This record gives sequence, C-alpha cells and structure tokens, in this order.
Amino acid sequence: MATTEASGSPVRHDDPERLAADVCRLGADAGLAAVGIAGAGVFTSTRETLHARRRAGLHGGMQFTYRNPDRSTDPGRILDGARSLVVGALGYRRSEPPRADRTAGRPAGVVARYARRDHYADLAGALDRVAERLRSDGWRAVVVLDDNALVDRAAAQRAGLGWYGRNTLLLLPGLGSWFLLGSVVTDAPLPATGARGPSGPAEGCGPCRRCVTACPTGALVDDGVLDARRCLAWLVQAPGTFPVEFRAALGGRIYGCDDCQSVCPVNRTADRRYPPPGPEPGTTDAVDLLGLLAATDEELLATHGRWYVPGRDPRYLRRNALVALGNVGDGGDPATVAALERWAHGDDPLLAEHARWAAGRLGREDVVGAAAGAAR
Repeated sequence: MATTEASGSPVRHDDPERLAADVCRLGADAGLAAVGIAGAGVFTSTRETLHARRRAGLHGGMQFTYRNPDRSTDPGRILDGARSLVVGALGYRRSEPPRADRTAGRPAGVVARYARRDHYADLAGALDRVAERLRSDGWRAVVVLDDNALVDRAAAQRAGLGWYGRNTLLLLPGLGSWFLLGSVVTDAPLPATGARGPSGPAEGCGPCRRCVTACPTGALVDDGVLDARRCLAWLVQAPGTFPVEFRAALGGRIYGCDDCQSVCPVNRTADRRYPPPGPEPGTTDAVDLLGLLAATDEELLATHGRWYVPGRDPRYLRRNALVALGNVGDGGDPATVAALERWAHGDDPLLAEHARWAAGRLGREDVVGAAAGAAR
C-alpha cells in the first residue's frame, strides 16, 4: 500500500484546463506511459460486479478490492469531497535475461515480470509529483496504488487509458497490458479525458481467445471473468494448502503468472514496435529453489518480503518452492533429494505434505515412504 495526503490553503488560482494539462504533463515527465483524468463518482457497475462474483465464490477467498466493494468503488471514501481522479500507468516490460544467467544450472523458480523489483515505488514517485502540483494550488490530493481502497483498473478505464481485455487486464491501445496502475484522488474539479480505445473484449479483442486457451488452469471462465480459485497468480498468494489439482500446472512458478499476457497479440505487437529495454541490473526472472528452501525466515523476508506473503509467514514461500521443485527438479540430484527429505521429515505438516508430493512427482517414493514412517 502507498497512500499520502496533505492539505493546502485554498489558493486555487489555476484554471481547471491548465491544471489538468499540467498534471498530465508532469506524470508523463515522471515516467508514466499514460495519464488520464476521470470523475470521482461511485463505480456503480464495478461494485455490482464485485458483489456478484463474491457471492458466486469467484474471488476464491481473495480480499483486496473484494473485501469491501462499497469502499473500493467509492473514491469519496478515500478523500471526502473527491471530484477527480488522475490515473497513471507505469510500464514494467523488460526483455528476459539470458537463461545461462539465471541459477547456474540449479532448479529455478519463475517470478512474474511485475514482481522482479519494486516498480510500485517508481509509480508512487510519479504520482506524488502529480499530487504535489495539485497541492501547490491548494487542492487536496491522495495517492493510492496497490491498495484495497480503490479498483485501479476501473479507474484507469474510466480515465480512458484503455479497455478490459478478455484476460481481465487493462489493455492500453497499441501498448498492451504490462503496466502498473495508480491514482491521485483530488477535490480539484478537473476535466475528464476521453476514451482512447475499444470499450471491452468484444470490440478490443475481437474473436481472439489466445489468453483463454493459454491459461494453464482454465481460470478465464468467460469474457473478462476470472475464477480466482483456479488462477495460479492468486493461488501462490493464498494461505493454506496449494490445491493438488493445480500443482502440476504451476510448473516452476513461485510468484505470479504471465501466461495470459505473454500470448496476447496486443502485447506481442507492442514488443515488435517498441522493443523492451534490457533486464535491469540486479534483477532476475528466476530464484534458486534450493537456496530459497535453505534460507532462514529472516533471510526470506529480507529478500522477498515486498511480495504479498499471507500473514508475512515465510512458510508460504517454501510451500510454493516445494511444489515448483516437484515440477522442475531432478530426482537424481542429491541436493534436491536432501531438501525434500529435510522438509518431508520436518515439524510443519503443511510443508511436509508438499515435500512428499514433490518427492513422489520426482519418482522418489523412498523419501515419501521414509517420511510417512517417521510420522507414525
């Protein structure tokens, strides 16, 4: 979560048109790929959708904006007297690092693009510049991003940044979906920007269903409808046991899933037209699974604590790593077998069960049998 607020004296000498142009220019200068402005009224249809999907169980226990739809669809709950939203999109697309640079031949866990470094800090910095401009004229402004207080995609769509694709993500015309979204909620009466693309999947995606067929678990159950109970990006963040029926589909993933974005023709076209910059120094798309399983709680939180980890409990990082190890590990590798034996014989029933599953998947029934015998 990143939220800031400040009040200024009611100078308000700038006219709305000029102020709107200034904040959009400032956002672009600060690195935002797109900036738009929308009214701050209640997102009525989004509220109805969240309530309906929660009743149907499609949220899969996810809280975030589902926790309180009446709040997350009302910018006035963030700032009393809110009249406008300035919405920004920050790109995080980078080319993939060479495979040889990843984990030196050891089993690797895959990390989604957005989570490879703290891009939200860059987005917060850009939106802060917009907020300060508004405050300099005496308007109140609150920066909100990655927060259950506001449905970011609904705000971005209303501001004209793009349309909802069939994969539920916001697609920016000609640029795709590799973007983080955030808003500045303000009481400044700014003129809204117009729509910049199609209105939804039927118009924007046409007959294309590549994201639907590419989803490893069939989580995209209708146009723009996601069943979170099947979505790997949510399941790696959900508490409890990782569903057995989706463990093989997880592959080497330990955080996030990019499949529905990677196959999207809009993203692929953007890659050709605007080749992404190279990998950022010090970042990688992979994590050494054996190293993760050997790390202490403190080390795991120091390295991966900016990810969403249920209850800040590192056991869920280990749970994901064990499932991934069962999918990409080598049952003949002594280091892999030693890691599985350690957790299969451990005191944590959750991790022991996942370690036994991984061992069985790698053909190491001896580990499974020994662990079961020790438990008796």
